[in-house]
Amino acid sequence: MKTSVDLHTYLQEQRERVEDALRNVFPEDWPIPDRLREAMDYSLLAGGKRLRPILALASAEAVSGREETSAKALSFACAVEMIHTYSLIHDDLPAMDNDDYRRGRPTNHKVFGDAMAILAGDGLLTHAFHVASRASEAGVPAERVLAVVRELSRYAGLPGMVGGQVSDMLGEQGITSLEQLEHIHLHKTSDLISFSLRSGGHAAEADDRQLEALGRFGRNVGLAFQIQDDILDLTGSADKLGKPVKSDERQQKVTYPYLLGLEESRRRVSELTRDAADALLQAGLAKPDRLLEIADYLLNRDH
Repeated sequence: MKTSVDLHTYLQEQRERVEDALRNVFPEDWPIPDRLREAMDYSLLAGGKRLRPILALASAEAVSGREETSAKALSFACAVEMIHTYSLIHDDLPAMDNDDYRRGRPTNHKVFGDAMAILAGDGLLTHAFHVASRASEAGVPAERVLAVVRELSRYAGLPGMVGGQVSDMLGEQGITSLEQLEHIHLHKTSDLISFSLRSGGHAAEADDRQLEALGRFGRNVGLAFQIQDDILDLTGSADKLGKPVKSDERQQKVTYPYLLGLEESRRRVSELTRDAADALLQAGLAKPDRLLEIADYLLNRDH
């Protein structure tokens, strides 16, 4: 499926909406040290696709069938982007991936120093829960806000993204099985995507069956996205992808094509994509088409 002009317009509008909201997540009257605020803004407002927050907004629309429902999910959308940004700041540190550039400019620690970068990440992580709690001001029932805060601590925390990052770090000593590789990507990548979708569902007061379907959709799309990324690293064009190719091969990283081969990896992407679509279409969502379009766009990037 080719991405429609309508989807591109939607993604751009939602990206701008998220950007506007992120500019106002830190209360002006709070006594935040100027340097800390500057360091947090440096990474939080650095641009990017804003995939996770857009999925939260689109999920709320999918459940209710009404565009205006997405306003209730905006606090959750900002919270997940803050969590994602903190993880990137910490990933780039010398003790982790030791990267000098992120999105075409120096990484946070290169500009502000290691200590301030760590604290900027800490600040974003902590403040994300404050921002999520404010969804009640947009009309989200208190019990739904509590459910989202609990899920955020899980999906972003010990059994989720943080645990996945640890598994990835330990896996550098040698990944020997598909199960190990899948565990890493389910928690490093899929968990925050699943949370984004479920948070939008909570904002629209989805039932248990719909929430389970949204989580399954996120799990499968996140994993398919990672496998496709591994495939494109071998077969894609640097001009189209906007990054160097064959870097996994040069670094001798264990990837899905390394373990499965290209054809089996492609088959796995198709299988996960079908299962993701089936989950949505069987869940009784009012308007699932937009989420399906976004998934198709994400999984067909080399065009």
